[in-house]
Amino acid sequence: MPAKKKAGRAKSARPPKNRVVIFDTTLRDGEQSPGASLNHKEKMEIAAALVRLGVDVIEAGFPITSNDDFEAVRAVARDFSGEVTVCGLARCAPKDIDRAAEALAGCRTPRIHVFLATSKIHMKHKLGKAKSEILRLAVKGVERAKTFCDDVEFSPEDASRTEDAFLAEVVEATIAAGATTVNIPDTVGYAVPAQFASQIRYLKKHVPNIDDAVISVHCHNDLGLAVANSLAAVAEGARQVECTVNGLGERAGNCSIEEAVMALRTRRDFYRLKTGVNTRRIYPTSRLVATLTGISVQRNKAIVGENAFAHEAGIHQHGVLKARATYEIMAPETVGVPSTKIVIGKHSGRHGVESRLKSLGYHLSKADVQRVTERVKQIADRKKLVYDADIEAVVREAIEHVPETFHLQGFHVTSGTRLTPTATVRITKGDEVLEDAACGDGPVNAVYNAIQRLTGTHGVLREYHIDSVAGGSEAMGEVAVTVDFHGTEIPGRGTSTDIIEASALAYLAAVNRAVGLAEAGKGAKPARKKAKPKRPR
Repeated sequence: MPAKKKAGRAKSARPPKNRVVIFDTTLRDGEQSPGASLNHKEKMEIAAALVRLGVDVIEAGFPITSNDDFEAVRAVARDFSGEVTVCGLARCAPKDIDRAAEALAGCRTPRIHVFLATSKIHMKHKLGKAKSEILRLAVKGVERAKTFCDDVEFSPEDASRTEDAFLAEVVEATIAAGATTVNIPDTVGYAVPAQFASQIRYLKKHVPNIDDAVISVHCHNDLGLAVANSLAAVAEGARQVECTVNGLGERAGNCSIEEAVMALRTRRDFYRLKTGVNTRRIYPTSRLVATLTGISVQRNKAIVGENAFAHEAGIHQHGVLKARATYEIMAPETVGVPSTKIVIGKHSGRHGVESRLKSLGYHLSKADVQRVTERVKQIADRKKLVYDADIEAVVREAIEHVPETFHLQGFHVTSGTRLTPTATVRITKGDEVLEDAACGDGPVNAVYNAIQRLTGTHGVLREYHIDSVAGGSEAMGEVAVTVDFHGTEIPGRGTSTDIIEASALAYLAAVNRAVGLAEAGKGAKPARKKAKPKRPR
């Protein structure tokens, strides 16, 4: 056991009444998320990020549990002493408290956080102890921690399921023993906001010395209410919120730091409270933690999710483009997100598409914008996301647009090992519907032969290029062709999630352009010509 010399002499200052202390336990409770184990270097990177974020307290680990946790607490205490309060967790057991004190030795701003269960279910099934013994051990734990540092926090574990009268008795006794913070944990996420707020009110009314300590809350998310419960407690006078980046933690996780902080900031009109968090560091910190823990942030996660500032619906896009406040209650820049994201999809309207086109450097006519919008909607019906590269491919189609003498209505292809590739193609010419079938060396060649039969044209395929637009399993294919019609080489381009359709569209575009040029007297008529075509398979 180390000598009982206090690790730090600076007494914990009481926060102003309008200030909420942010206690981050990502490195302790957050690391307890299954699959979120961090090595020493990763913990130090996260600790540095938390300091930059501006949290008040970092609970760096539970020193008694392992050498890794001990070393993590010691390293954070060494590297960030004086910049942030560094906390080590301990049960109300002498060996735990001594080990935490050893890890914090030399830190100018240490805190020892001791805990002991107080609910009937824990006392009976886990501890096997009576109330009187729990009360004695809690007081002894705080007193022992107090011999090492002035800043001591006590948590009655499973407080939300503890009888109010007994909880008040324990809180009063531990504050009298020297606890500067009393934390009220909703350990298993059982509380609901009205009940949790009532519990804080009860303590404020029935604990005579309650104003001698900061009331803290540590809420779990088993019912999805961790943030709501924390904010309900803050409204009743709690002035410390224990939370984690991205809401990591045991089971369903803890109160999310980004949600709690931004709720207090965005609704300052209601809470009239502030934190010391640099909110512009929220998103970068979230990304770092997600990367190092390997636990991705869900797309629709508040504040830091990929969709948090994304708009797809045309009505929303139109509103946001005119005035962001119409559909955004906070500016993305305030949390470190670069900008609002206009997502182009099947619900997007012309305003959203036009805005994205301008951001990509295109200034199209209204007619071209409308064509691009309609084509984008067709693509979005087939794939979940429409990328900028997809839009650019559609723009190329629009810019190259010529009146459609022939329009592809549909096709069917049969192809496979030991089968002769056959294509049935249906096109329209004005109000006339034309359909024919042809064979070929491959499915694309069969489609081209059918198109030639239907349009009464015959071109020599000089070039055929296929490229993947954007990436992923849903990537669009872009086909570019050059077709020789009686000595005149005509380009054509087509895009689709179906590469055979893209090929058909490209060839038909070349046919339409050739017909248009011939009718205008600017090119050769695409009549039949004997030549050996290049046949894509």
